[in-house]
Amino acid sequence: MAEAYKVLGQSAPTAATSTDLYTVAAATETIVSSVVVCNRSATATTFRVSVAPDGAALADSQYLYYDTDIPAYDTFVATLGLTLDATDKVRVYATLATVSFSLFGMEIT
Repeated sequence: MAEAYKVLGQSAPTAATSTDLYTVAAATETIVSSVVVCNRSATATTFRVSVAPDGAALADSQYLYYDTDIPAYDTFVATLGLTLDATDKVRVYATLATVSFSLFGMEIT
């Protein structure tokens, strides 16, 4: 088994649009260590983070964070320890298009 520590995904999604941040590749497992959310705007906003097992359609049960407030020019950091299987997806959403998401962790192949 090979292990690779890396940036799993980065995105600055369009406002009010659920966006795939990371999809676990076939024959791969992933441990997500952290997610970083940065509001690049002078306006406070909200964000969402969800995990879709096997890439399932978005559902209420998948949310880790839902309409979480993030102040102007602020950064939110969460240490997670999530374990993901092949084809699982991490999705993100922000009310404004001024939010950046970064996902860090380890892939095991």
